[in-house]
Amino acid sequence: MESTVQHVIETRRLVKNYEMGDFVVHALRGVDLTVDPGEFVAIMGASGSGKSTLLNVIGCLDEPTSGEYYIDGADASGLSRDEYARIRNERIGFVFQTFNLLPRTSALDNVELPLFYDHAARIENPRSAATEALETVGLGDRMHHEPSELSGGQRQRVAIARALVNRPAIILADEPTGNLDSRTSIDVISVFQKLNQQGITVLLVTHEHDIAQYTKRVVMMRDGIIVNDRRVENRADAAADLANMPAVDDIVTTGTAGEV
Repeated sequence: MESTVQHVIETRRLVKNYEMGDFVVHALRGVDLTVDPGEFVAIMGASGSGKSTLLNVIGCLDEPTSGEYYIDGADASGLSRDEYARIRNERIGFVFQTFNLLPRTSALDNVELPLFYDHAARIENPRSAATEALETVGLGDRMHHEPSELSGGQRQRVAIARALVNRPAIILADEPTGNLDSRTSIDVISVFQKLNQQGITVLLVTHEHDIAQYTKRVVMMRDGIIVNDRRVENRADAAADLANMPAVDDIVTTGTAGEV
């Protein structure tokens, strides 16, 4: 079955329940959401609002209890485990808060890894595609470095390159700046803005309102439903904000020697 409109993401009356012993947790209570090509959407909400559950269902990491879900126009409801794996590999790029990089493996090999599961051989030259993805996120000169030789921001850029390498319909990012300091967070968001300007669709979960201001649209969730869906007015420019921030070497502490 195909969606009647070609959205990148479309959910209809999406429900997700979890059984916890004698209790049922209603994580999603009938979510209707569409994301169109080229959008940059932030999903926000308090802990337990359903935002991470929604991202997991959209990312085919979890199955909905009921409702319909389409990705890139194709029905992704009620598929087999192998079919979900194929959709994850071919249509979705993931970026996680904790990077999830192999520690003693170069950035290039980390980025190339998803293509080993490209059984349809959509990418003709995996090594070339991985190199291109790293160059896209500004790490062309770091591709042979291992994660331990990279900063937190650089490791997240490697993770973004890995998400890009299979040329997905959408990138899903789960708290991608959650473990980063303010300057590095803006640096990483500048990469997402650059990719979005190139036409890549991005959907991210964040609890940080200042990060959401760099997106084009904010979807607010509460108790498993969408309570607000708005366009971002006066959208912030991450690259400009980063340029106006002092470099790390320029940040000095005040006080005299010996003071605590």
